[in-house]
Amino acid sequence: MTEEDEDKTVVLGGAAAAQASAAKPVVESSHNALPVGTLLGEFELIGLVGEGGFGIVYLAQDHSLERKVALKEYMPASLASRAGDATVSVRSERHRETFEIGRRSFVNEARLLAQFDHPALVKVYRFWEANGTAYMAMPYYDGRTLRDVLRARGGLPDESWIRKVLAPVIDALELIHREKCFHRDVAPDNIMLLRDDRPVLLDFGAARRVIGDMTQALTVILKPGYAPIEQYAEMPGMQQGPWTDVYALAAVIHFMITGRTPPPSVGRMMQDSYQPLAQLVAGKYSDTFLRGVDRCLSVKAEDRPQDMAQMRELLGWSLDSPLFATTAAPTNEAATRIVAAPDPLPASSGTSGTGRPALYAIGGAVLVATLGVGYWWLSREPVAPPPSVAEVQPATPSPAAVVTPPALPRPPAPTLAAAFQSVVDFAAPDMAPTLEVPASVVAGTDHLTLKLESRVSGHLYLLLWDTGDDRVYRLFPNDADVDSLIGAGNNFHIPRSHLRMPWTYPAQHPVGEWRVLAVVSEQARDFSTSLLRQDGDLLSASRADLETGLAGGASIAALLGEPKCTPDAACSGRFGVAAAVVTETLPVPVQAPVVAPRPAAQATPTPRPRAQAQPVAPPVRERPAAANKGDDATAAEREYMQQLNKDLDRLLQGQ
Repeated sequence: MTEEDEDKTVVLGGAAAAQASAAKPVVESSHNALPVGTLLGEFELIGLVGEGGFGIVYLAQDHSLERKVALKEYMPASLASRAGDATVSVRSERHRETFEIGRRSFVNEARLLAQFDHPALVKVYRFWEANGTAYMAMPYYDGRTLRDVLRARGGLPDESWIRKVLAPVIDALELIHREKCFHRDVAPDNIMLLRDDRPVLLDFGAARRVIGDMTQALTVILKPGYAPIEQYAEMPGMQQGPWTDVYALAAVIHFMITGRTPPPSVGRMMQDSYQPLAQLVAGKYSDTFLRGVDRCLSVKAEDRPQDMAQMRELLGWSLDSPLFATTAAPTNEAATRIVAAPDPLPASSGTSGTGRPALYAIGGAVLVATLGVGYWWLSREPVAPPPSVAEVQPATPSPAAVVTPPALPRPPAPTLAAAFQSVVDFAAPDMAPTLEVPASVVAGTDHLTLKLESRVSGHLYLLLWDTGDDRVYRLFPNDADVDSLIGAGNNFHIPRSHLRMPWTYPAQHPVGEWRVLAVVSEQARDFSTSLLRQDGDLLSASRADLETGLAGGASIAALLGEPKCTPDAACSGRFGVAAAVVTETLPVPVQAPVVAPRPAAQATPTPRPRAQAQPVAPPVRERPAAANKGDDATAAEREYMQQLNKDLDRLLQGQ
């Protein structure tokens, strides 16, 4: 049995299965594809991406918006063929009903995906029916499937990389599960990795919306190595749900760390030959992680986690996990300086509460799963069943001494400026990241743009002292962006537009300076010991409160927190720092154009052209003035803006 056979898509039951059993797998039948140069509305086909048993994906040029897109066509090769005029028609009338059901499912899938905005989900721009079939247009991205990436890597991926790749997939599945939609075909060849290892979940060809007590009467499409037992038959007591995708995603992890899929679930029902990962690869990964995967691969649905949140917790990937802990505080709906980043794609975005970040849509290229023609299962010697819930709990570590890092220094003066300088002076120069920021930003128009490259692996923290409102903010991590881990040579950008909840930091009135500290720490840091407190999605503190603490003897831990040390582990407390200053400025006043005098000898007066209205910046939330600045600064700004508006009025009236 080859590696490719282990996760081949197979068809069970129904007319499509009967037809497929007599047909060859569609791997070379490119005669069904439309020729390059074909026009479908505003889309011109310029290449063939892939062809499978149920659809064809083209590379197309969108001439209306001048961009390349992936164009997917519903084309079940076992049921239909293409005529000379590009029309798709059913091969036999007895298959028409199955073909039409499939086309409706294709359109419903497109309609469903168009509703979701998540960077790990394919985004559908538009969909339509024509030529006897249906189409959907999606973003086109270059990337490789997880299967191909694993082949090229060589060796076992570490737990941190597995989490980096699959944690966004868990988030995406959790999102579609809320709408009672289940993927049902999660596998390494249906997860694409873009250049930065960002995953995109592909091929919802098996996805259907489940409404009420609707029963599944359609053809069963599955991959034996990744399909749980409930996908083989829908019956009372064996319904599909979030736990179905839990099993498949756990099978993906099994493949990532062993190079093979678990034994097919249908065979395990008769004789369970599954060998728990906690025994098979013990010591290569954390015990909590391995036992969690074993639990997720339980044959009986009721023995698995019932949703993605439970799976995340069981794998040790929750936000308070001791392995990947960050200091994100509970979500707070209070107003915050984090705002939604602009959406560069033609997709809608919105906010979820006052000041909360908006969802952001980024799609991925689409590939098509290969059709197989049978199913199989393995049978081996039975082994112990997966551990119980009690067994997957991490063992209590034996008492051990905690290695404490060197104490952080106190600033030479109880001022915030001295504290910022002390952070820079105490940092390790060999760990300093490179940092790029603009020299200035315009209030009411611009927002913070930042690019950072880390020299070492560690945890990234961004502090910003805004002298405009005299507060210090911990910009990152925050409630919308919690994972502080960064690898050596990795880049970090603001705005954070690729996240499910993107964010940025706007320039607002009153103007001042942004003094930025980018800190890369060898250990995660505990900010409960700092003077920064929850403020909406961020941690922040006023300059007055910080300087009061510094005057009372606080160290620079008031800004940085303390490193989190674990028993019997080296805890240097080292960190690197890059510092930068950005100046907030007011909009430049509009200058009135110089009008040449009218010649005296001209008999008929030439009408003076109307002054052109100048673009006015959109209104912004007024930021409260700092307490120690009094009302003078606010009054001066108000007077300036009033005078500017008067000048604009005179200009527009032609005076």
